[in-house]
Amino acid sequence: MKKIFMALAATAAIVAVMPGYAASAMSKDTYKSNTRQIDDAFKTDKEQCKTMKGNAKDVCTAEAKAKQKIGKAEAEAEYKGTGKARVAARNTRADADYSVAKEKCDDQKGNAKDVCIKDAKAARTSAKADAKADRKVAEARADARDDKRDAQYK
Repeated sequence: MKKIFMALAATAAIVAVMPGYAASAMSKDTYKSNTRQIDDAFKTDKEQCKTMKGNAKDVCTAEAKAKQKIGKAEAEAEYKGTGKARVAARNTRADADYSVAKEKCDDQKGNAKDVCIKDAKAARTSAKADAKADRKVAEARADARDDKRDAQYK
């Protein structure tokens, strides 16, 4: 009985330390407050873009939108506390970074612009693949812990 208790205590300690396997750290009120702050920051950032002209204004607006999307996705991931939500937040970051990079590429012309856009797409694809791979690794670790715990229990 003592061995079972020790195994369960060790597993609980590991789960508590592993990010994404502990309970949600953010309350619903905190989540709503954070999203309101993100929206307010977006409005402020967008107001600052109004003084700019041309592509600089477009880049500024894209950066403000990206900041808002990333902030909301990360707040949701922290609120939900799941691996799936964290992957969604990382994918949102990759998409937002891509949209900003694409706007920045508009300053260039010809082959340089094409290369810039392809680099931005490659960075987005790489970031999404990394997020997916990290989730699979986390799931594999969880499965291994479960198998180990089952073996210790038996």
